[in-house]
Amino acid sequence: MQHYGGKHSKAALDGTLFSACNATPVTTVAGVTAAAWTGLGLCNPTGSGIIILVHEFNYAKHIIATAEGALGLATTTDSGFADSITAKNRLIGGAASKAYVDAGATLAPAGNLIAWIASFGDDAAAEDGYTPTQGVYTIDGALVLPPGMSVVTCTDAVQTTVFTFGFMWEEVPIPSDFIFSRH
Repeated sequence: MQHYGGKHSKAALDGTLFSACNATPVTTVAGVTAAAWTGLGLCNPTGSGIIILVHEFNYAKHIIATAEGALGLATTTDSGFADSITAKNRLIGGAASKAYVDAGATLAPAGNLIAWIASFGDDAAAEDGYTPTQGVYTIDGALVLPPGMSVVTCTDAVQTTVFTFGFMWEEVPIPSDFIFSRH
């Protein structure tokens, strides 16, 4: 079968490409602590039989930020995650995702920051041009979530119903030569 389209079209046609996002703006906490984290998280639950290749993270800023700060991504385990947001197969009518997507959990352990994505101001006049309203962070499979691992959003200051977030990922069977060890 010949494949048409962009770099993710084969995965979309194969029914292994998924996405999920917050439906409404969420409140974030400062950092990625083990207590009461909120934002958006993508989790590959233990025993899923797949690895998740994260291709994209996106965000939209809906209102004036509570405080100036930075937006990032962190990794942690699957402890505390529920499947509270339904992932959508990018092949309309395709199979359900094996991933969990959640907007809040009690994380254990706390997350490990892996990337700062954007900085933002609180829209004071002196910060004009400093406050992006939306963004797409391309990962293209360079973040792999083995079973039992997750990626979550984080901000360095509390933001009260400012952002919505989204992830796009691919789910593939665990290769026979895949080795994963938590250190």
